[in-house]
Amino acid sequence: MVTTTELLEKKCRHLDTGLTAAEIAEYLVAVAGWSLKDGKIVQTFSFNNYYETLAFINAIAYVIHAEDHHPELVVTYNRCVVKFDTHSVNGGKGGISENDFICAAKVDAIFQQSFA
Repeated sequence: MVTTTELLEKKCRHLDTGLTAAEIAEYLVAVAGWSLKDGKIVQTFSFNNYYETLAFINAIAYVIHAEDHHPELVVTYNRCVVKFDTHSVNGGKGGISENDFICAAKVDAIFQQSFA
């Protein structure tokens, strides 16, 4: 079973194959708080105000850009919903890949380090 530490040490890479439902379930254990919704892994992060919300977005933007794996973000005054999926897998039909979990672990680490 993959661990959070292992995910944090990895880099995203081009993938053509997504994870199976069983593999997704195993990976979700490593990123507590994330869930599978509508074909994406999703986590909601809460903040005290809009400034903190934007600071979080700026912090994760650097990591996301470095990994070249970009989530869907839903931003409100004191919340940011982060949704990851991989468009290139499964013949371009999309799905969940290891890259989604690598980035989820890195986003979690930023939140824990600066906002929790």
